[in-house]
This record gives sequence, structure tokens and C-alpha cells, in this order.
Amino acid sequence: MSQTTNTILMIRPVNFRMNEETAVNNYYQQVLEDTLPETVSLKAQQEFDAFVEKLSGVGVQVIVVNDTSETDTPDAVFPNNWISFHENGDVGLYPMYAENRRLERREDIFETLEQEGFVINHVIDYTSAEDEEIFLEGTGSVVLDRVNRKAYCGLSPRADEDLFIEFCEDFEYTPVIFTAFQTVNNQRKPIYHTNVLMSIGDTFAVVCLSSIDDKKERKALVKQLKEDGKAVIDITEGQLIHFAGNMLQVKGSDANYLVMSQAAFNVLTDAQVTAIEKHCKILSSPLDTIEACGGGSARCMMAEVFLPKES
Repeated sequence: MSQTTNTILMIRPVNFRMNEETAVNNYYQQVLEDTLPETVSLKAQQEFDAFVEKLSGVGVQVIVVNDTSETDTPDAVFPNNWISFHENGDVGLYPMYAENRRLERREDIFETLEQEGFVINHVIDYTSAEDEEIFLEGTGSVVLDRVNRKAYCGLSPRADEDLFIEFCEDFEYTPVIFTAFQTVNNQRKPIYHTNVLMSIGDTFAVVCLSSIDDKKERKALVKQLKEDGKAVIDITEGQLIHFAGNMLQVKGSDANYLVMSQAAFNVLTDAQVTAIEKHCKILSSPLDTIEACGGGSARCMMAEVFLPKES
């Protein structure tokens, strides 16, 4: 059992733009004024390609699948929301809040992984919950501590408590539940995805504690992390806005890396960088267009592949 993997699935964007359907509760999205749609899409592709190159350069195995132009899937670059892969060969399929994001789910991706020698034993499909307007957006909504079998979930319109508990029963995780908020026009609104405010590495966790307004919930969260020997690296809400919580630890050929965007790296303090580098190296890449229009960052772009390999 490992917290980190050497293999990630990434979807190269084709028709990337700001998704109007997700902007209703993703307060990070922006319209880039005076920028042609074609330019936005091209910039996103350039950012994606440079990011993949950096990951491959340190020995991360990146399986790149192209998005299709047949469907209107502006957020296809964020596959971690609709699928998760597990060490026993299980795959989770998740109900998505935005109707056009449901089109991102593709059977052919299973075939691609099987061609790469990965074994898929069982698909656990939660997507019928969409009929009841119930959502749980994969490892966006749920941050996993795979070794200690704990699943962390900040409740929001995209993360339903009952469905999260059902997920924990199916995949054998202990649920850790809280609500995290950000200030939007002087109001506290739930943060749409848990992976925006926290990231769990093998020996540490980066988390925005001030986003959890309920002191009991905040204390309980810290207790769970410390109980498992995680060093807690706290970030501020100001850093959160630049996606400093949206990070993922991966295995390179020579070391573990905490992967983040350039914007996230730029807002970290020297003390935070030092704290992270006690545990692993840092890899950052500019994702400005993807962050601005998509309202997601480096972590959202990587679906970790933990599936077993054919022997």
C-alpha cells in the first residue's frame, strides 16, 4: 500500500474554455476578457504539454489521452473528478454536478489503461445519483490517505455526505467530514472541492486550516492527521486563492515530488517551501490559463493510477 504513484492519467484539452455550468459554485473561475476562445484553448494546450513534459522529465509515467472534439467538454482536462483508480483493481465512477461534465466519462479510457498492462477488476459506479441531484466529484471532493485508510471530505454542493459515507464503506475508508469556506463578496461560501484546500503526502499534509470555520471540526482534522504522523503545513486563505492547496505528491524516478502550479509555488513562504522540502522535492509548472478559466489547478489535472499490473 502506497500513498503515491508513479503513473498518472491526463486528458489533453481540445475545446478548453470557462465552463458556465461549473462557475455557479466554483468561485475561482474567471472570464479572460479580450482573449479569443481559440487563443484560450491554444494556451491551455501549451500549458498542458509543458506540464506533461516536466512530469515525464523527472520520471513520472504520464498516460495522455486526447479529449474528443465531438463532445462539449470544456473541463475534460480535470479527469480526477469523474474517475479514481485503486490498488485492488477497483475503479470508482462519480456523479458530476455540471451536466456537460458528465460527458467526460469515457469507456475507451479503460481500454487505454488495459493496453498499458493495468488490470481493472471491478467498476463501482455512483453516477445514478445524478438523477437525484446528488454529487460526489471523485478525488476533487474526497482526499484520500490511502495508507491509513482515511478519506477527508469538505461538504459542498458537489460533495454529498451520505454518498461520501457510502463510498467509504465500499472502498473501506474511515470518513473524516468537515465543511470548509472561502469569503466571496463578504460572505462565507463552501469551497467547492476538498482538494483545493488540502493535499496529503506520505509524511505530511498541506491544508488551509482557517477555511474550516468550526473549531471542533478543525481540531478533529488536525488530530486525525497528527495521529497518522503527518507534519501539518498550514496555508492561508490568500494562498488558497492561488491554488496553493491544490497539490499532489507523485513518485519520480529518483525522488518523490510535490506537484503544483507556478502560481501556487510563487505564493508559498520560504518557511513553507523549507517545510515541504523536508519531505520531498517540489515541481511546479505555469498553468495560468487553465487556472483562470477552469478554476482548477495541477492536482485536478492528474488522475492517479494505482491499478495492479498484469503479472
